[in-house]
Amino acid sequence: MSSVAIIDYGMGNLHSIAKAVQCADSATHVQVSSDPSVILAADRVVFPGVGAMRDCMAAVRERALDGVIAEAAKNKPLLGICLGMQALLDESEENGGTRGLGLISGKVARFPEGLQDHSGNKLKIPHMGWNRLHQSFAHPLWNGIAQETWFYFVHSYYVQPAQASVQAASSDYPEPFTAAVLSGNMFAVQFHPEKSQAAGLRLLSNFLTWAP
Repeated sequence: MSSVAIIDYGMGNLHSIAKAVQCADSATHVQVSSDPSVILAADRVVFPGVGAMRDCMAAVRERALDGVIAEAAKNKPLLGICLGMQALLDESEENGGTRGLGLISGKVARFPEGLQDHSGNKLKIPHMGWNRLHQSFAHPLWNGIAQETWFYFVHSYYVQPAQASVQAASSDYPEPFTAAVLSGNMFAVQFHPEKSQAAGLRLLSNFLTWAP
């Protein structure tokens, strides 16, 4: 039986993600845990997150999970979600500057104030709700997910990877921003698969069979 560890560092909608992963494949053994031995023994790892980067990184380091996440990313498929995606990069502008895990080169920036759509309507921050996803290239995690499929977003910050080649998908608000990245065993998304209905469940199902 395949196993998935969902990293519990005290932040994130863990129950929703665990339920979605179980729904994507009922045969998968899902554990929500902060125990390094459980995380490293799992076949796959999910690194979720909601809230502020400073609080996220403080909680991760307080539990000594930064090294665990780095080790897991070297040896098995790892899916970062929302804040879990942003934490994989070097640093974020949030909270006056917060150091990330540095597993993917780049930084995290805030959407600027005064954004307007192409009709001149004011756009709110955070970017919240459904938005189309533009896949940058074919990948097993996109199997069965059509180009321009809608996914659910909630975020005020977005990643700016140092290498354009790691961008696996983008979305527009109103200009393009990176919505998914791929680097080695890591696939990370800014949107919430667990809130994205059938498309989100399909992505989670694809993650459960992905062999980098």
